[in-house]
Amino acid sequence: MGTFLIKRLLHMIPILLGVSLLTFLLMSLTPGGYLQSLKQNPQISPETVERLLAKFHLDKPWYVQYFYWLRNVATGDFGYSIQYKISATDLITARLWNTFVLSFFATVVAWCIAVPLGIWAAVNKDSLVDRACSFVAFAGLSIPEILLALLALMFAAATGWFPIGGAQGSLYDLMSPTEKFWNRAHHLVLPVLVLAASSLAGIMRQMRSNLLDTLRAEYVTAARAKGLPEGWVIYKHALRNAINPLLTIFGYSLAGLLSGAFIVENIMAWPGLGRLTIEAYTAKDSMLVVDSVVMATALLIAGNFVADILLAWSDPRIRLKE
Repeated sequence: MGTFLIKRLLHMIPILLGVSLLTFLLMSLTPGGYLQSLKQNPQISPETVERLLAKFHLDKPWYVQYFYWLRNVATGDFGYSIQYKISATDLITARLWNTFVLSFFATVVAWCIAVPLGIWAAVNKDSLVDRACSFVAFAGLSIPEILLALLALMFAAATGWFPIGGAQGSLYDLMSPTEKFWNRAHHLVLPVLVLAASSLAGIMRQMRSNLLDTLRAEYVTAARAKGLPEGWVIYKHALRNAINPLLTIFGYSLAGLLSGAFIVENIMAWPGLGRLTIEAYTAKDSMLVVDSVVMATALLIAGNFVADILLAWSDPRIRLKE
Protein backbone atom coordinates (compact mmCIF):
# COMPACT_ATOMS: atom_id res chain seq x y z
CA MET A 1 0.00 0.00 0.00
CA GLY A 2 2.85 2.38 0.84
CA THR A 3 4.56 1.82 -2.52
CA PHE A 4 1.23 2.34 -4.28
CA LEU A 5 0.70 5.72 -2.59
CA ILE A 6 4.29 6.88 -3.20
CA LYS A 7 3.99 6.13 -6.92
CA ARG A 8 0.76 8.11 -7.10
CA LEU A 9 2.38 11.07 -5.29
CA LEU A 10 5.37 11.05 -7.65
CA HIS A 11 3.01 11.21 -10.62
CA MET A 12 1.79 14.60 -9.38
CA ILE A 13 5.12 16.39 -9.84
CA PRO A 14 5.40 16.33 -13.67
CA ILE A 15 1.71 17.21 -14.00
CA LEU A 16 2.06 20.33 -11.84
CA LEU A 17 5.27 21.34 -13.64
CA GLY A 18 3.62 20.90 -17.03
CA VAL A 19 0.51 22.89 -16.07
CA SER A 20 2.55 25.75 -14.57
CA LEU A 21 4.86 25.90 -17.61
CA LEU A 22 1.96 25.90 -20.07
CA THR A 23 0.12 28.59 -18.08
CA PHE A 24 3.23 30.79 -18.04
CA LEU A 25 3.57 30.38 -21.80
CA LEU A 26 -0.08 31.26 -22.46
CA MET A 27 0.04 34.31 -20.18
CA SER A 28 3.19 35.52 -21.95
CA LEU A 29 1.27 35.48 -25.24
CA THR A 30 -1.46 37.67 -23.75
CA PRO A 31 -0.91 41.31 -24.76
CA GLY A 32 -0.45 43.96 -22.09
CA GLY A 33 -0.09 43.53 -18.36
CA TYR A 34 -1.07 45.09 -15.06
CA LEU A 35 2.10 47.19 -14.80
CA GLN A 36 1.98 48.08 -18.48
CA SER A 37 -1.42 49.71 -17.90
CA LEU A 38 0.17 51.92 -15.23
CA LYS A 39 2.15 53.68 -17.97
CA GLN A 40 -1.11 55.31 -19.02
CA ASN A 41 -1.43 56.92 -15.58
CA PRO A 42 0.16 60.41 -15.68
CA GLN A 43 0.61 60.36 -11.88
CA ILE A 44 3.04 57.43 -12.11
CA SER A 45 6.43 58.13 -13.62
CA PRO A 46 7.94 55.79 -16.23
CA GLU A 47 10.90 55.23 -13.89
CA THR A 48 8.55 53.88 -11.20
CA VAL A 49 6.96 51.46 -13.65
CA GLU A 50 10.36 50.26 -14.86
CA ARG A 51 11.50 49.76 -11.26
CA LEU A 52 8.41 47.65 -10.50
CA LEU A 53 8.92 45.61 -13.67
CA ALA A 54 12.49 44.86 -12.61
CA LYS A 55 11.44 44.09 -9.02
CA PHE A 56 9.00 41.40 -10.12
CA HIS A 57 11.24 40.21 -13.02
CA LEU A 58 8.54 41.15 -15.53
CA ASP A 59 11.14 42.80 -17.77
CA LYS A 60 12.68 39.39 -18.51
CA PRO A 61 11.59 36.65 -20.96
CA TRP A 62 8.77 34.40 -19.80
CA TYR A 63 10.99 31.35 -19.32
CA VAL A 64 13.30 33.34 -17.03
CA GLN A 65 10.25 34.53 -15.06
CA TYR A 66 9.15 30.90 -14.82
CA PHE A 67 12.41 29.78 -13.22
CA TYR A 68 12.27 32.67 -10.74
CA TRP A 69 8.70 31.65 -9.89
CA LEU A 70 9.66 27.98 -9.59
CA ARG A 71 12.51 28.81 -7.23
CA ASN A 72 10.21 30.86 -4.99
CA VAL A 73 7.46 28.21 -4.99
CA ALA A 74 10.00 25.59 -3.88
CA THR A 75 10.42 27.65 -0.69
CA GLY A 76 6.67 28.08 -0.20
CA ASP A 77 6.54 31.63 -1.59
CA PHE A 78 3.90 32.11 -4.32
CA GLY A 79 4.93 35.70 -4.89
CA TYR A 80 3.07 38.98 -4.57
CA SER A 81 -0.25 39.99 -6.06
CA ILE A 82 0.23 43.33 -7.77
CA GLN A 83 -3.52 43.79 -8.12
CA TYR A 84 -4.48 43.10 -4.48
CA LYS A 85 -1.16 44.35 -3.06
CA ILE A 86 -0.85 41.44 -0.62
CA SER A 87 1.00 38.15 -0.50
CA ALA A 88 -0.31 35.74 -3.14
CA THR A 89 0.18 32.90 -0.67
CA ASP A 90 -2.23 34.41 1.88
CA LEU A 91 -4.73 35.36 -0.81
CA ILE A 92 -4.76 31.95 -2.50
CA THR A 93 -4.93 30.11 0.83
CA ALA A 94 -8.13 31.98 1.77
CA ARG A 95 -9.72 31.53 -1.66
CA LEU A 96 -8.60 27.89 -1.92
CA TRP A 97 -10.30 27.13 1.40
CA ASN A 98 -13.57 28.63 0.13
CA THR A 99 -13.41 26.54 -3.05
CA PHE A 100 -12.57 23.43 -1.06
CA VAL A 101 -15.53 23.97 1.30
CA LEU A 102 -17.88 24.52 -1.65
CA SER A 103 -16.59 21.48 -3.58
CA PHE A 104 -16.49 19.25 -0.49
CA PHE A 105 -20.09 19.86 0.54
CA ALA A 106 -21.27 19.66 -3.08
CA THR A 107 -19.52 16.27 -3.37
CA VAL A 108 -21.08 15.02 -0.12
CA VAL A 109 -24.57 16.16 -1.14
CA ALA A 110 -24.26 14.74 -4.67
CA TRP A 111 -22.99 11.31 -3.60
CA CYS A 112 -25.32 10.97 -0.60
CA ILE A 113 -28.31 11.58 -2.87
CA ALA A 114 -27.13 9.97 -6.11
CA VAL A 115 -25.91 6.61 -4.78
CA PRO A 116 -29.13 5.70 -2.86
CA LEU A 117 -31.26 6.88 -5.80
CA GLY A 118 -29.18 4.79 -8.20
CA ILE A 119 -29.56 1.72 -5.99
CA TRP A 120 -33.30 2.34 -5.63
CA ALA A 121 -33.72 2.70 -9.38
CA ALA A 122 -31.73 -0.48 -10.10
CA VAL A 123 -33.62 -2.56 -7.54
CA ASN A 124 -36.93 -1.30 -8.98
CA LYS A 125 -35.92 -1.55 -12.64
CA ASP A 126 -38.58 -0.38 -15.17
CA SER A 127 -40.90 0.74 -12.38
CA LEU A 128 -42.32 4.23 -11.90
CA VAL A 129 -39.48 4.92 -9.45
CA ASP A 130 -36.89 3.98 -12.07
CA ARG A 131 -38.53 6.18 -14.70
CA ALA A 132 -38.73 9.11 -12.29
CA CYS A 133 -35.05 8.77 -11.38
CA SER A 134 -34.13 8.54 -15.06
CA PHE A 135 -36.10 11.70 -15.79
CA VAL A 136 -34.31 13.55 -12.98
CA ALA A 137 -30.95 12.28 -14.25
CA PHE A 138 -31.55 13.35 -17.84
CA ALA A 139 -32.85 16.73 -16.68
CA GLY A 140 -29.75 17.23 -14.54
CA LEU A 141 -27.44 16.32 -17.41
CA SER A 142 -29.28 18.60 -19.84
CA ILE A 143 -29.49 21.82 -17.83
CA PRO A 144 -26.19 23.77 -17.85
CA GLU A 145 -24.75 25.00 -14.56
CA ILE A 146 -24.89 28.63 -15.65
CA LEU A 147 -28.66 28.36 -16.11
CA LEU A 148 -29.10 26.59 -12.76
CA ALA A 149 -27.08 29.30 -11.03
CA LEU A 150 -29.16 32.06 -12.62
CA LEU A 151 -32.40 30.28 -11.69
CA ALA A 152 -31.14 29.89 -8.11
CA LEU A 153 -30.40 33.62 -7.89
CA MET A 154 -33.86 34.44 -9.27
CA PHE A 155 -35.41 32.11 -6.69
CA ALA A 156 -33.42 33.74 -3.88
CA ALA A 157 -34.43 37.22 -5.05
CA ALA A 158 -38.10 36.28 -5.39
CA THR A 159 -38.49 34.49 -2.06
CA GLY A 160 -35.87 36.15 0.13
CA TRP A 161 -35.14 32.78 1.70
CA PHE A 162 -31.46 32.80 0.74
CA PRO A 163 -28.80 35.49 0.30
CA ILE A 164 -28.11 36.70 -3.24
CA GLY A 165 -24.44 35.84 -3.60
CA GLY A 166 -21.42 36.25 -1.40
CA ALA A 167 -20.07 34.12 1.45
CA GLN A 168 -21.14 36.21 4.45
CA GLY A 169 -23.51 38.97 5.47
CA SER A 170 -22.70 42.67 5.78
CA LEU A 171 -22.79 42.48 9.61
CA TYR A 172 -20.63 39.34 9.78
CA ASP A 173 -17.86 40.96 11.86
CA LEU A 174 -20.38 41.97 14.54
CA MET A 175 -21.85 38.47 14.95
CA SER A 176 -21.12 35.91 17.64
CA PRO A 177 -19.24 32.71 16.63
CA THR A 178 -22.50 30.74 16.47
CA GLU A 179 -24.17 33.41 14.35
CA LYS A 180 -21.15 33.52 12.06
CA PHE A 181 -21.36 29.75 11.53
CA TRP A 182 -25.03 29.84 10.59
CA ASN A 183 -24.53 32.91 8.42
CA ARG A 184 -21.79 31.16 6.42
CA ALA A 185 -23.90 27.99 6.19
CA HIS A 186 -26.89 30.01 4.96
CA HIS A 187 -24.79 31.58 2.19
CA LEU A 188 -23.41 28.14 1.27
CA VAL A 189 -26.75 26.39 0.63
CA LEU A 190 -27.58 27.61 -2.88
CA PRO A 191 -24.05 27.35 -4.37
CA VAL A 192 -23.73 23.81 -2.99
CA LEU A 193 -27.09 22.70 -4.39
CA VAL A 194 -26.36 24.19 -7.82
CA LEU A 195 -22.91 22.62 -7.96
CA ALA A 196 -24.12 19.24 -6.65
CA ALA A 197 -26.91 19.06 -9.23
CA SER A 198 -24.37 19.02 -12.06
CA SER A 199 -22.69 15.78 -10.93
CA LEU A 200 -25.62 14.12 -9.14
CA ALA A 201 -27.28 12.97 -12.37
CA GLY A 202 -24.19 11.28 -13.81
CA ILE A 203 -23.33 9.49 -10.55
CA MET A 204 -26.91 8.22 -10.19
CA ARG A 205 -26.99 6.83 -13.74
CA GLN A 206 -23.59 5.18 -13.26
CA MET A 207 -24.65 3.60 -9.95
CA ARG A 208 -27.83 2.22 -11.52
CA SER A 209 -25.95 0.78 -14.50
CA ASN A 210 -23.21 -0.79 -12.35
CA LEU A 211 -25.66 -2.44 -9.97
CA LEU A 212 -27.82 -3.81 -12.79
CA ASP A 213 -24.74 -5.38 -14.40
CA THR A 214 -23.64 -6.85 -11.07
CA LEU A 215 -27.07 -8.31 -10.31
CA ARG A 216 -26.78 -10.36 -13.55
CA ALA A 217 -23.48 -11.94 -12.43
CA GLU A 218 -23.28 -15.68 -11.78
CA TYR A 219 -22.25 -15.36 -8.13
CA VAL A 220 -25.37 -13.28 -7.46
CA THR A 221 -27.51 -15.94 -9.13
CA ALA A 222 -25.78 -18.57 -6.98
CA ALA A 223 -26.45 -16.56 -3.82
CA ARG A 224 -30.13 -16.34 -4.72
CA ALA A 225 -30.22 -20.08 -5.45
CA LYS A 226 -28.98 -20.74 -1.92
CA GLY A 227 -32.11 -19.03 -0.62
CA LEU A 228 -30.42 -15.94 0.80
CA PRO A 229 -32.72 -12.95 1.41
CA GLU A 230 -32.85 -10.53 -1.52
CA GLY A 231 -31.69 -7.63 0.64
CA TRP A 232 -28.65 -9.64 1.78
CA VAL A 233 -27.82 -10.55 -1.82
CA ILE A 234 -28.01 -6.93 -2.98
CA TYR A 235 -26.27 -5.14 -0.13
CA LYS A 236 -23.77 -7.81 0.91
CA HIS A 237 -22.76 -9.41 -2.39
CA ALA A 238 -23.66 -7.07 -5.26
CA LEU A 239 -23.33 -3.55 -3.89
CA ARG A 240 -19.63 -3.54 -3.05
CA ASN A 241 -18.65 -4.81 -6.49
CA ALA A 242 -21.00 -2.30 -8.09
CA ILE A 243 -19.46 0.61 -6.16
CA ASN A 244 -15.86 -0.23 -7.14
CA PRO A 245 -16.18 1.13 -10.71
CA LEU A 246 -17.93 4.17 -9.29
CA LEU A 247 -14.86 5.05 -7.23
CA THR A 248 -12.84 5.39 -10.43
CA ILE A 249 -15.04 8.27 -11.58
CA PHE A 250 -14.64 10.10 -8.27
CA GLY A 251 -11.69 12.04 -9.65
CA TYR A 252 -13.60 12.88 -12.83
CA SER A 253 -16.61 14.05 -10.83
CA LEU A 254 -14.31 16.28 -8.78
CA ALA A 255 -12.90 17.69 -12.03
CA GLY A 256 -16.45 18.50 -13.09
CA LEU A 257 -17.14 20.12 -9.73
CA LEU A 258 -14.04 22.31 -10.00
CA SER A 259 -14.86 23.43 -13.52
CA GLY A 260 -18.43 24.04 -12.40
CA ALA A 261 -17.14 25.93 -9.36
CA PHE A 262 -15.51 28.46 -11.68
CA ILE A 263 -18.94 29.20 -13.17
CA VAL A 264 -20.91 29.07 -9.92
CA GLU A 265 -18.41 31.21 -8.02
CA ASN A 266 -18.50 33.97 -10.62
CA ILE A 267 -22.27 34.03 -11.04
CA MET A 268 -23.11 33.68 -7.35
CA ALA A 269 -20.22 35.90 -6.15
CA TRP A 270 -18.67 33.14 -4.06
CA PRO A 271 -15.10 34.25 -3.15
CA GLY A 272 -13.30 31.12 -4.27
CA LEU A 273 -10.36 30.20 -6.46
CA GLY A 274 -12.39 30.30 -9.68
CA ARG A 275 -13.53 33.86 -9.08
CA LEU A 276 -9.99 34.85 -8.11
CA THR A 277 -8.61 33.40 -11.37
CA ILE A 278 -11.07 35.40 -13.48
CA GLU A 279 -10.36 38.59 -11.52
CA ALA A 280 -6.60 38.09 -11.83
CA TYR A 281 -6.82 37.40 -15.57
CA THR A 282 -9.04 40.46 -16.12
CA ALA A 283 -6.50 42.62 -14.28
CA LYS A 284 -3.58 40.94 -16.15
CA ASP A 285 -2.04 39.85 -12.84
CA SER A 286 -0.16 37.03 -14.57
CA MET A 287 1.62 35.60 -11.52
CA LEU A 288 -1.64 35.33 -9.61
CA VAL A 289 -3.25 33.60 -12.60
CA VAL A 290 -0.46 31.00 -12.64
CA ASP A 291 -0.70 30.49 -8.88
CA SER A 292 -4.48 30.05 -9.05
CA VAL A 293 -4.35 27.57 -11.95
CA VAL A 294 -1.61 25.52 -10.28
CA MET A 295 -3.52 25.36 -6.98
CA ALA A 296 -6.73 24.36 -8.79
CA THR A 297 -4.76 21.61 -10.53
CA ALA A 298 -3.31 20.48 -7.20
CA LEU A 299 -6.83 20.29 -5.77
CA LEU A 300 -7.92 18.19 -8.74
CA ILE A 301 -4.92 15.87 -8.37
CA ALA A 302 -5.68 15.52 -4.66
CA GLY A 303 -9.19 14.39 -5.57
CA ASN A 304 -7.81 11.75 -7.92
CA PHE A 305 -5.37 10.68 -5.21
CA VAL A 306 -8.24 10.17 -2.77
CA ALA A 307 -10.08 8.18 -5.44
CA ASP A 308 -7.00 5.95 -5.88
CA ILE A 309 -6.81 5.36 -2.13
CA LEU A 310 -10.50 4.45 -1.93
CA LEU A 311 -10.21 2.11 -4.90
CA ALA A 312 -7.12 0.40 -3.48
CA TRP A 313 -8.86 0.02 -0.11
CA SER A 314 -12.01 -1.47 -1.63
CA ASP A 315 -10.24 -3.74 -4.14
CA PRO A 316 -7.00 -5.43 -2.93
CA ARG A 317 -6.27 -6.52 -6.53
CA ILE A 318 -5.32 -2.92 -7.34
CA ARG A 319 -2.63 -2.94 -4.64
CA LEU A 320 -1.29 -6.30 -5.80
CA LYS A 321 -0.93 -5.07 -9.39
CA GLU A 322 1.18 -2.17 -8.19
